[in-house]
Amino acid sequence: MDSLLFIAFAYAIGSVSSAIIVCRLMGLPDPRTEGSFNPGATNVLRIGGKKAAAITLVGDFIKGVIPVAAAIAFRQPDWAIGLAGIAAVLGHLFPVFFKFQGGKGVATAFGVTVAASWPLGLMLALTWLVVAKLFKISSLAAIVATLAAPLYAVAFRLPGSLILMVIVISILVVWRHRTNIQRLFAGTEGKIGR
Repeated sequence: MDSLLFIAFAYAIGSVSSAIIVCRLMGLPDPRTEGSFNPGATNVLRIGGKKAAAITLVGDFIKGVIPVAAAIAFRQPDWAIGLAGIAAVLGHLFPVFFKFQGGKGVATAFGVTVAASWPLGLMLALTWLVVAKLFKISSLAAIVATLAAPLYAVAFRLPGSLILMVIVISILVVWRHRTNIQRLFAGTEGKIGR
């Protein structure tokens, strides 16, 4: 029963849309109706600038960290920790509080992985930074880091339940980037700073 409560809590906290809340508090347009129509930090950067985007990014990251860190702190079994991580990302993708219109899950997924294994989180951050530096495309960096995540999880010998968590989250995040992938192949994906 306790484990189910942690999983429900993870989905609920994941459903708190940092982008929408930040935009409302700062008097900015709803990110679901402006820019790329995605309630995430990159779109908030487009419509509201660096400060709003930074707050959104931190908020999305924290809501990935909190449920997994709490599950670990309260000594939940690995399967419950894994499901809590997945639930947090699902909450971000399909937030119950915001008509199930969520973001793409990168920052929240990163928060989940950092809480589950800081070396894994560090490797993902480094991968994102290297790809972003080389190609100047945020979505490409996110996709490459996401695809690498299961390999890193295996390399760091995470428990099987957490490796499965990373695989499921990677599939969800890549799936949410399907339009970005189409633009990448078409050569029309926007670059960082433009």
